[in-house]
Amino acid sequence: MTGSMTVIISSGMPPALELRGPLDPAALARALAELPAGCTPTLRRHTATHHTLYLSPRHLPAGALGDLLTAFTGPPGSTAGSGASAEPVLAPPPGPEEPSVPPAQGEPDHSATALFPASPRQREILLDLMTAAPGTALYVEQQHWRWYGPLDTRRYRAAWASVADREAVLRGSFARADAPDGPRVAVHPKATPRVVRHPYGSADRQALIGSERLTAFDPLKPGPLRVLLIDEQPGTMGPVRVVVTYHHAFVDGPSVRMLLRAVHRAYLADGPPPGGQRRPDLRDHLDWLDRQDTTPAREFWTRAAPPAGAATLPPRPSGTPSRPGHGRTGQRLTPHETVRLRHWAGDIGVTECTALHAAWALLLHRASGRTGPAPVAFGMTVSGRGILLDGAALLPGPLRNPLPLSTEVDPAMPLARLLTELGERAMDMAAYEWVSEGQVHAWSGRPAEDRLTGTVIAFEAPASSTPPTSLAPPAIGDPLRNEFDAQDIRLTPPETVPADTGVPLSLTAHHDADGGLVLTAVNDRKRLADPDAARALAQTALLLREFPRFVAAGTPVAEALALLGPAAPARTRRPGPVPGPSVLRPATRPGAGTVLLVPPPDAPAGCYDELARIYPGPQTLLTVNGTVDAAGCLAALRPALAAAEPVTFGCYSGGGALAYEVAQRIAGHGWLPPPVAIAGTAAAAGSDAAALSRTLAEVAGDR
Repeated sequence: MTGSMTVIISSGMPPALELRGPLDPAALARALAELPAGCTPTLRRHTATHHTLYLSPRHLPAGALGDLLTAFTGPPGSTAGSGASAEPVLAPPPGPEEPSVPPAQGEPDHSATALFPASPRQREILLDLMTAAPGTALYVEQQHWRWYGPLDTRRYRAAWASVADREAVLRGSFARADAPDGPRVAVHPKATPRVVRHPYGSADRQALIGSERLTAFDPLKPGPLRVLLIDEQPGTMGPVRVVVTYHHAFVDGPSVRMLLRAVHRAYLADGPPPGGQRRPDLRDHLDWLDRQDTTPAREFWTRAAPPAGAATLPPRPSGTPSRPGHGRTGQRLTPHETVRLRHWAGDIGVTECTALHAAWALLLHRASGRTGPAPVAFGMTVSGRGILLDGAALLPGPLRNPLPLSTEVDPAMPLARLLTELGERAMDMAAYEWVSEGQVHAWSGRPAEDRLTGTVIAFEAPASSTPPTSLAPPAIGDPLRNEFDAQDIRLTPPETVPADTGVPLSLTAHHDADGGLVLTAVNDRKRLADPDAARALAQTALLLREFPRFVAAGTPVAEALALLGPAAPARTRRPGPVPGPSVLRPATRPGAGTVLLVPPPDAPAGCYDELARIYPGPQTLLTVNGTVDAAGCLAALRPALAAAEPVTFGCYSGGGALAYEVAQRIAGHGWLPPPVAIAGTAAAAGSDAAALSRTLAEVAGDR
């Protein structure tokens, strides 16, 4: 079969392998013997040189099987097989219409569910999840508090179930796209948040909370929110730690507070909340977004996008980090310091939030190393609810949105002017808070690898719309307090555990129950080391404490920078070669799509050069340098997926297993799974390039 068989692995469940070329039954039997035990393949004959091989839904070694069928011979253990015999079942010739394949066991059936295009922000979250390192759980946030008094588990579960019946966002999931333009959102008829109670002494509380936060959500299954009840003492009167874990792809912090009010009402009444389905809901918001004319937003953000070369990260004296995972650090301003900061900012005509932005802008200017004016840029999280959609202010959903905020910091300018400019720029952005950062990046014309920002700041406003004017804490109590008191129940204010995100550093600010301002930083350790994140947060808190004491309206920025003391010299490392994708040939027209050529194990450098010379299709041809793994392939494909361009995999025999693994990961996050074309061998790349070129043209030409 060597040199004569080509394989195309097409999308769908179960996977189908299109076999082109003379079929050798003995060679096919040897390849099928490598399948796991219990796999029942079905072979359909179209012509003497065209067959389709279907695999059972539970076993998906399609990529490794494609390598075997195209004559890859690797080291022992290089295939997924176990030596079990798997005789194919011969299927009848195809009829006029092929029956649709039902969803695999455990996968939601969206056939009777209306689907809506995912929002740009949702797509960007999915791309971050797709390219994240294994074992990370990005965009999973938590709120937790103590419940004193009786807590009836059955009644609490029923309250959540009744609210889920009313709130579309609690029944939402992503659905696989049937076109290259990206994931869809489905709202299922029935889905109930999981509520689990742990008796006192059955598990460690901190370990439970941490484990729950690191447990990923399946994007294709409904239920973006989970609840833990942890008894902290024996007996029926508590306290019980209530932990709500939710995913930013569907639910943000304000959404949780809205949902909890409805759950508490249902619990106190021991019945469903009044009213029917909430409208507008998640579907209305997605429909509204899909109908927006982006022309004015594009014109605004083309001017307002951060300039190339802006400082986006704080100083890194410890050098470039390499430790995996995320770090967390915190700082707190006392209630007295917080009120003093609020009054100082108010006298200038800005808010605490703008004061925080100014402090961060000073740190970024310091990181630029310039003594004169320098542009800085960071992300500012907006509510997303100030849009022209009736009822958006009370809409639970993924509306919070980080947008790039940039300005030029000049040490000679008065600090009051910097504060005013930051406040005005934030106001200008308010008209376009429904736009995503990915859209801004596309409109800016910057390269995909050139990030607009490296940090994101979120300022959690107190529940009361009127900030306190004295040392009294902000009004963040539950409006149902009297009803809770009547049932001998008391709730403590919620604490938020911010999510790990796709940026090097995120900073969250909120007021605690005593009125202090709490700052929390979450850093990606592979891009910003823990000491650098902790130092940056400590310097931010220092500036917020010192602004009211030493800074007047006319004080120049240079004097405010001097509050930080002399800058520590940054340690630099000699940059080595950065592995990544190589463009073998650019597209001949916009939107033509991308073909990623996956090198087989131990393939010689340049094995696809001849293919790039003779391939007739219009697509961009990419390959991966350095370590060839799933992460590198996904990173190479991210710009194409973000732009909703068709994607195809091509490889010589031996690259099929990895290509199919990456295709399945793409499908698992809602995109149309790319087909995989396998033909020839890397050892005979020169002579087999024509066979792979023909196979690619056949499959990619239909995309």
